[in-house]
Order: sequence, then structure tokens, then C-alpha cells
Amino acid sequence: MHIGHLLGSGRTADVYALDESWVLRRYRDGADATAELAVMSYLSASGFPVPRIGPPSGTALPTDLVMQRLTGPTMAEALLAGTLTEAEGGELLARLLRDLHAIPPRLSQDPEDRILHLDLHPENVMLTPQGAVVIDWSTAGEGPPALDRAMSSLILAQVSLDPSFAAGERVRVLLATMLARLADDGGVPSCALVRATARRAADPRLSARESAVLDEAADLVSALAG
Repeated sequence: MHIGHLLGSGRTADVYALDESWVLRRYRDGADATAELAVMSYLSASGFPVPRIGPPSGTALPTDLVMQRLTGPTMAEALLAGTLTEAEGGELLARLLRDLHAIPPRLSQDPEDRILHLDLHPENVMLTPQGAVVIDWSTAGEGPPALDRAMSSLILAQVSLDPSFAAGERVRVLLATMLARLADDGGVPSCALVRATARRAADPRLSARESAVLDEAADLVSALAG
């Protein structure tokens, strides 16, 4: 398959068209996608909505990832367009986290551990005609589900506190809805929030603006989580 035009870029990778069915994701730093491929394959076999893994491309690098080409907006785009309400978005994120954490770990021997996305937020959820699909598993790991809930909550709180983002209050409503729906699953305990905050602080990809509101974001999550 021929590598076609650039479809989109994230913080660490670019996505190129291959044909109408498949895309190629390539990390700009040449990072190996083997672990991401293994997690996605495992989740797909477990029934969780991830992009299908495609056949190797003859022009791809060994570290590239060939995936299903998805159609539809991201959850973030749908929220900004008004085709998805904040309450609907919060409920959907809570459901995706709950469904993900119902799947046993792939590697860990700890029965309490689960697969964790660790970056699950509206820009990493595609709303396809077949339903929501979670993308970008580059940060995935295994551990306590509360850490995943804390990471998603903290990311949303940081966005809601960005003074340059006009829809910050709407994101806060989404966050509050998500936390309310996750309360029965254990919510976001303080120990998980502390761990998530430290993990975010150590992320070299964080912008100066995101770093500046990190502690305030943690306080907001704590307040909304009760």
C-alpha cells in the first residue's frame, strides 16, 4: 500500500492515509509501536472498541502501526459543534472507562489490576457511525483503575481551567457528570489523584500553560469528586 496524504497530527505521531480502509500511524521520534499493537489486539479480542489492526504495509517502517480508517468526528469536535451535550459526553467517558476496566489485565498477575488508557479524553474518542471508538493507546499500561479515572479527570480539569479556551465551563460540566457516574466504581480517591498529578507533572509533553494550572486542576477534581 502507498502512503498517502497526512490526515492528522498529535503531540507525538502523524497519521497518513493508505487507502479508503486503512491509515498508517508513525511516531515522529521513531518510537516502537509494538507494545501499543499488543494492547489494541488484546482489547479488540475482548470486545472493547478500538480501531482494527490492519495488514503490514510494504512501505511502512517496522515501528509503524496500520489501523482501520475511522470516519466521524472526535468527541471534542462533537461537543464544540453542539451535536453532543456535556452530559452525554460525561456519561460516555464514564462508560468507556467502566467497560475498559472490566477487562482483565493482559500481563499483570495482580487480580485488582486492569488495562489503563491513561490519556482517555474527548480528543481520543472517535464517534463513528458504528459507535464510539477509543484511539491513541501509546500511553496504555496496567494498574489500578482509579489511576485511569484520575488521569482522565485531571486532563479535563486542566482544559477547563485554560483561560484561552472559551468552552472551559462546558468542560467542567462534562467533568462533573463523568465523576458523578464514576462514583459507584470508586470515583477518584485522593491517593490516585496524587499519583496522577505526579505523573502529569513529569510528562515532558505538557505545555507551560498546562503545567501552570496542574495543582489547581487537582483541587478542582478533588472538589467535584467530593
